[in-house]
Amino acid sequence: MSKKLLIVESPAKAKTISKYLNNEFTVLASFGHVRDLPKKNGSIDVKDDFKPKYQLIAKNKKHVDDIISAAKNSDSIYLASDQDREGEAIAWHIEEILRENKLLDNRTLCRVTFNEITKPAIIDAVNNPRDIDFNLVDAQQARLTLDYLIGFNVSPLLWRKIKPGLSAGRVQSPALRLICEREDEIRQFVPEDYFGVHLHSHKDRTKFTSRLVEIDGKKLEVKSIKTKDEASAIHKSLAGNKSATISKITKKQKKKNPTAPFITSSLQIEASRQLGFTTDRTMRVAQGLYEGIELNKETVGLITYMRTDSVQLSSIAIEEIREYITSNFEKEYLPAKANVYTSKSKNAQEAHEAIRPTSINRTPESIKNYLSADQYKVYELIWRRTLASQVSPAILDTTAIDIKLGAGVFRANGVMVNFDGFMRVYREIIEDTPDDSEEARLPALTEGEEIPVDNIEISEHQTEPKPRFTEASLVKSLEELGIGRPSTYASIIATLKKREYVMMDKKRFVPTDIGMVVSQFLTAHLTKYVDLKFTANLEDTLDNIAIGNQKKLPILHNFWDELSHTVQEKQNISKMELTSTQLDEDCPKCGKHLISRFGKYGRFIGCSGYPDCDYMRKVDKDGNSEEVAPPEVVPDRVCPKDEGQLVIRNGKYGKFISCANYPKCKHIENMDTPETENAITCPECNKGKVVAKKGRFGIFYSCNNYPDCKTIFKYEPVDTSCPSCGYKLMMTHTTKTKGTQHICPKCKHTVSV
Repeated sequence: MSKKLLIVESPAKAKTISKYLNNEFTVLASFGHVRDLPKKNGSIDVKDDFKPKYQLIAKNKKHVDDIISAAKNSDSIYLASDQDREGEAIAWHIEEILRENKLLDNRTLCRVTFNEITKPAIIDAVNNPRDIDFNLVDAQQARLTLDYLIGFNVSPLLWRKIKPGLSAGRVQSPALRLICEREDEIRQFVPEDYFGVHLHSHKDRTKFTSRLVEIDGKKLEVKSIKTKDEASAIHKSLAGNKSATISKITKKQKKKNPTAPFITSSLQIEASRQLGFTTDRTMRVAQGLYEGIELNKETVGLITYMRTDSVQLSSIAIEEIREYITSNFEKEYLPAKANVYTSKSKNAQEAHEAIRPTSINRTPESIKNYLSADQYKVYELIWRRTLASQVSPAILDTTAIDIKLGAGVFRANGVMVNFDGFMRVYREIIEDTPDDSEEARLPALTEGEEIPVDNIEISEHQTEPKPRFTEASLVKSLEELGIGRPSTYASIIATLKKREYVMMDKKRFVPTDIGMVVSQFLTAHLTKYVDLKFTANLEDTLDNIAIGNQKKLPILHNFWDELSHTVQEKQNISKMELTSTQLDEDCPKCGKHLISRFGKYGRFIGCSGYPDCDYMRKVDKDGNSEEVAPPEVVPDRVCPKDEGQLVIRNGKYGKFISCANYPKCKHIENMDTPETENAITCPECNKGKVVAKKGRFGIFYSCNNYPDCKTIFKYEPVDTSCPSCGYKLMMTHTTKTKGTQHICPKCKHTVSV
C-alpha cells in the first residue's frame, strides 16, 4: 500500500481531516508559515531583482523536521494549505524545503484546496489535485517585498525624526490617516444650532408626531429654522388652533431585498455591530468553526473558509437551503428562483464561495451544547445570514401624511411591514443612524379628516460632526476604498493598537498624540505612500499579479526607485519642523510666539523662546490645554555646580530636584536627599558618597557625584574590601538558598556572612 502525506496549516484542521482519509494518509500541520524574512535590513536584495533571503521560522522548525521525516517515508505528498495567496506561498515554501532536502525525486507532489472541511470536500480535493499557482506565489512575494521596503525604509526615518520604536506600513499608515483625518474634522467642527416645530396628535389610542415642513407657502428643510425667536414666532402663529386637517396621504409599497451571504469584511462588520466583537476575536472564533468542532464524537467543520471576497454560494448549498425553506416556512418565503449575488470586490477570484454553514440543516440550536458562547453567537449569525440570503424579499408599506394647521403643513412618515420575508430570519444593524430618521407607526387616517391638536412643541437641535470610527465602520471604509484585504483588517487594527497610535474610547478609535504626529509626518512628507487611491491601486496591482495580468519585477523596480529617492530627500528635515506647529498666540510671559510641540511625554504648548523662556501648557487628548505651574523653589539651597536656584520638578518616575538653569546645567537630585554623613565614599572617584536611589526597576545605589561619576551598584554597599582583588567596596546580597553574602562588584568574589 502506497504511503501518502497531506500537509495542512493548523493542527486542528489536521486532526479533523485525518478522520476523513484512509490509513494510507498521514496528515501533518505546518503551523502556518514555515519560512519568513529575517527582521533585519538586507533581507531583500534590492540589487538582485529583490531576491528574498528566507530563513526557517525558529518556533516551527520542529514541525518542519516532522514533515521532512514523514516525506522520506511517503510516495505522494499533498500540499493542502489555505486557498488564498498566503496559503499558496506556504505550499511553495514547503516544496522548496523538500527540494533542498532532495525529497522530490521519485515522489509525486501536488497541490489540493478545499472550501470546507467536510468528508466529501476533502475526498474531492484529494482526487482532483493541481499544480502550485505561481502567479499567486508571486503576488504574495510582491506583497511581502512592498511591506518590507516601506517598513525598513520609512520606519527608521520615523525613529530619527520623531521617536524610536515607531513603524510605518503599506496599509497600516493609510488606515491611521483615515482615523486622524476624522479626528481633525471633529476638532475643527463648529456646531450649528437649529430648531424644529412638531405637532403632537392622536387618533383613538394611537399617538403620533409630525414635523413642520411648510409655513406660509415656504418649504422648510430640517435645518431651516436657525433661531429660537423664529421658532417661537411660528409656534405663536399656530398655537391658537384646536384641530388640524389631513390634507394629503401618500402610500407606496417597496421591496426590501435580502443581503448577500457573508464575506470576511461583512462578517467582521456585523459581528462588531451585533455582538460587540473585535475583528480579531471574530476571526479567531470563525477559524475554530472552520477547522472543526467535535459533535457526537465526530469532528466536523461547521463553516466554509472564512477568508473570502466572494458572495456566491455553490449550487449544492443553494439547493439545500431552498429545501430547508420549503420544509420550515410557508410557501411565500421561497422565491421562484434562487437569489443570485455578484461580488463588488476585484479580488473575488482568490476564493470561490461566501462564508456559510457546511450544512444549513445543522441549526444553531441543534449544536448549541457543543459550542462555546462565542462560537454559538458567530455560528448563529452566519447561519441566519446565509438562510436569509435565499428567502423572499420583504414588502414594506410606507406612508407620508401631510397635516394642514393654519398657515403650516406638518408631515408624518410611517412604515408598516406588509410581508416580513427574509426579515423574519435576519436584520442588519446600521450604525450611526440619527434617531429622528426612524419612521413611526401611524393610525388609519383619511384625507379631509380632522384630528385634535394635543400639543405644538419646539425642539432644539445642534449639528454634530461625523462620529469617530468603530472597528466596523473602519473596516467598511477600508473595504469601500479598496485598501487592504479582508484577511488583513484584523492585523491592521491590532498593529495600530499595539503601536499606541490609537486608543479605544466607547469602542471608537481616538488617535493618540504620537499617532497624529506620525500621520501628519507621513501625509506631509511621504504623501504618496499614505494616499488612499495609491494604496488601493497597489492592491489592484497585486490582484493583477495574482491572475497573471502583470509581472512583479517591473512593479517592484518602479516602486523602489521612487521610494528610495523620496526617503533620501527627507533625511535633512529637522525634528523641530516635524513635531512643532506655530500657533496664532503670543507667550504671556515674554511675548514671543507659542508653538505646539510633541515631546517625550506627549503634546504640549511652549514658548518658541525656550530655553530663555520656560512658559508651558499641557495638552490633553481632547486638545484642551492648561498652564503648567512654575516649579517649586527649594528654600535655602543653590545648585552645587553653578549656584543656580534649585527647584522641584515632576518627572517620569515622580518628583526630583534639579537646577533652574536646565538645560544649561543638568544637575539633578532625588526628591528625598539621601543621608550622606555616614555614607560610604565612592571607590571610583573618592569624592562622592554611595547613596540609595529609586529608579525604573526599584532601589539601586550610586555615587551622588553624578554625572561626573556614574558608578552604580545593584545591591546595598558595605565598607569592606574584597579579599580577592582588594576593591574597596563589597555589596550585601541575601538569597533563600545561600543566605547573606558579600559580593565584589569588580571580580564577583563572594564571602558568606
